Amino acid sequence: MSSKQGGKLKPLKQPKSDKKDYDETDLANLQKKKDEEKAMKELRAKASQKGSFGGTGLKKSGKK
Repeated sequence: MSSKQGGKLKPLKQPKSDKKDYDETDLANLQKKKDEEKAMKELRAKASQKGSFGGTGLKKSGKK
């Protein structure tokens, strides 16, 4: 019952998956998704440059 194996067992390697075959509708959907992500990234960059919304921030009343 003495074994030279110690420590954690290594997992078996998984075979590499083949490239998927995409038809025209899949390619169109992937391209549309990429375009939407690009547009969202541009909008985020534009929004971060402007700063806070409204510009002036909180207004304080004159009452004491």
